[in-house]
Amino acid sequence: MGPDELEEKTNEELLELYRREGSLEVKQALVLRYLYIVKTIALQMRNVYAGSLQLEDIINEGVIAIMKSIDRYDPERDNKFETFISRRIRGMIIDLVRKNDWMPRDFRKQVKAMEEAEASLSRSLGRPPSDEEAADALKMDLRKYRKLQRMSVMMNVLSLDMITDDEGEHQSLQISSGDMSSQPERAFLKGESRQVLAEAIECLKEKEKMVISLYYVEELNMGQIAQILEVSEPRISQIHSSAIRKLKAYMGNYM
Repeated sequence: MGPDELEEKTNEELLELYRREGSLEVKQALVLRYLYIVKTIALQMRNVYAGSLQLEDIINEGVIAIMKSIDRYDPERDNKFETFISRRIRGMIIDLVRKNDWMPRDFRKQVKAMEEAEASLSRSLGRPPSDEEAADALKMDLRKYRKLQRMSVMMNVLSLDMITDDEGEHQSLQISSGDMSSQPERAFLKGESRQVLAEAIECLKEKEKMVISLYYVEELNMGQIAQILEVSEPRISQIHSSAIRKLKAYMGNYM
């Protein structure tokens, strides 16, 4: 079948044709037609992966996801292909973020290096360093440095939740942007406690870890997270509260 004949067919006709013949040519035509879904979702979720992945990475993986989905799609069993592929693309992006930049194994070491570099630069410059200056001193990509900063703040915020919030609701987002070493919660995070909190997060269910990361690190609100995970906003609040209760219990046993 020539390119012109393929172009005249609808998406549904091409899907049916591929089911009957398994033609690579038809499959490639379908990938090109549905590539817009990958690009659209990638733009919607850019705040989720901006600290660790490039748009090009998402699109490349999205092409593979479309090809796999074409083989697995059954119109008699599944929803419309657009819905079928959209859910898989969202799941793919979440999986990529978790695998590439969930909670670095050497997180504690990286944060310590970041804090030491900031302190050293503050002494030599006579002022707090800019993010660019600190990242350059660490020979670290600026986006990675800023995400590491947000993860460190997440630990501070969570530590306050662990101590002050008996209902599991988030009440501690207001963290001073000044000298963090002078803040009382820093004492809680010295030594092994930061690592223990990281271990506690790793013990959460996948959706709980994702909500914690999106809310505290990526700084998305409950409505945005609900849209990304395709559940209701009240459900996201429930997942968040459950995660906080589990973290408090874990840290309570440690302390």
